[in-house]
Amino acid sequence: MTTVRLVRVGETTSEVGRHVRAALTSWGRGDKVAGGIALLGARIPGYGSAVEAVVLLPRGVLVVLGVDLPDPALRLEAPLGDRWRVDGWPISRPDGPVNPAANALGATAAVAAVVRAQQPRPLPVGTVIAVGPYVSQVDQPAEDLARGVRILHPEPMTLLAVAKDLAAHSRPCPVDELRRVLTALHPATHITATDPTASDPTRAGLTDADLLAEGFPDGLSAESAAERTTILPLIPGRPAPPDPPRRRRPRWIPVVTVVAVALLLVVGIAVAVSSADSSPQRGAAPPPPPDGIEFADKGTTAAPDCAAHATGEVQGWLQRNGCARLVRGRFEAAKSGHHAAVLLSVLRFEASSSATELGTVLARPGAGTVLDLERTPWPGGAAPKFTGAVRAAGREGNSVKLAQVVRLDQPGADLTEADLRDIAVHALDLPVAVAP
Repeated sequence: MTTVRLVRVGETTSEVGRHVRAALTSWGRGDKVAGGIALLGARIPGYGSAVEAVVLLPRGVLVVLGVDLPDPALRLEAPLGDRWRVDGWPISRPDGPVNPAANALGATAAVAAVVRAQQPRPLPVGTVIAVGPYVSQVDQPAEDLARGVRILHPEPMTLLAVAKDLAAHSRPCPVDELRRVLTALHPATHITATDPTASDPTRAGLTDADLLAEGFPDGLSAESAAERTTILPLIPGRPAPPDPPRRRRPRWIPVVTVVAVALLLVVGIAVAVSSADSSPQRGAAPPPPPDGIEFADKGTTAAPDCAAHATGEVQGWLQRNGCARLVRGRFEAAKSGHHAAVLLSVLRFEASSSATELGTVLARPGAGTVLDLERTPWPGGAAPKFTGAVRAAGREGNSVKLAQVVRLDQPGADLTEADLRDIAVHALDLPVAVAP
């Protein structure tokens, strides 16, 4: 038996919503498999509309929305960016869009914003679109799956399998962070230390014991621990301890001190003379750039919304997990008389584990990328296109660096693919910083 505690804060938004609640209820309560809190019928801050459920699991969050189809279906083709088809026929609805899930990612983004604001290492937020009255098979594009979107008929075991798949963060959410997320999502959720009965009957009563029973670990985050640190005052009236008796310094210490200082002066003069003799002559050429590559800085900018400037699977990962800051720098590289454009992106995170996870995504072929600066022309009239660029990625602390390189020379007199890869690798060592 798995576990999830249901907190009913609103009504269902669709007919299939009853199936969602039945599936979550059938999971029961206990501590065998998962654990979690499900806010049923929650109205998300910043989104405006209610959803079927926001399910907070120890290692992830699911935003569940309901979509009612005209009739039961054997097969549903459900791309997020195109018209849905039921058993080969396109959906035609006079009362809504031909893609009923067009606004689903807006709800997920709103929940992800709340989670990021309340957690130093936010949980990933996935999207579940429950369809009914019944669908036997749902076909989704691979890019939608990579973005953490699952479309399904809400059978209990099917929904549970999706929960295990999407809620897989490396660090479980502690109780103190869960309190903040619950309060931000639904302020009427009342959490106490021991009393399970809220004074206001319209508020949902939860205790710390309830949250621990649902699999959320006890303990404080670093932020909460800092807030609860108390500075103890000095005890008034307590006499200060007497100073220890001073020991008489031996008379030979000043003599030894003078001798030691004299020896240090002699050694210092000798080292200075030796350094002057071995120093290079004035006007000597500076060390050559690495492998003959020279980089010219062409401007840097920063953005707080990392996902808005990414594509493909990388964008989906950033939408679910967030990013503290995106810094993008432009450079022009020169090697052997030929030139290339370099876009160096630095994605900064609060924790190194997030950087590791994104690095794994970037290593997959065709997983997406970070875009060039929008609506900002390159200096000198150049207009490089980074579609199909040669790439190199690396880690630097809690940051991921991605270098993309394309040619600037005319075809026939340009750099080889090996040259471009060499430039990309060396570009990862370039400093990229903007004013905070």
